[in-house]
Amino acid sequence: MESIAWWQQVVLAAVILLVLWWTLPGIKAALERSRQAEQRDWRGALLPVGVVVIFVLLLIALVR
Repeated sequence: MESIAWWQQVVLAAVILLVLWWTLPGIKAALERSRQAEQRDWRGALLPVGVVVIFVLLLIALVR
């Protein structure tokens, strides 16, 4: 497998920095809203993660 050219590395780094620059204000706002929340809704966050984990385990079991 060949390594990517230097110009591709530069473009990839620029894209990564652009995406970080673009999403940083939204991330800061979301963190501030979560700090101000009175009651944390962990069930709302853990339920989708648990469903995805179970689904991935199911897929792995079906491949074997």
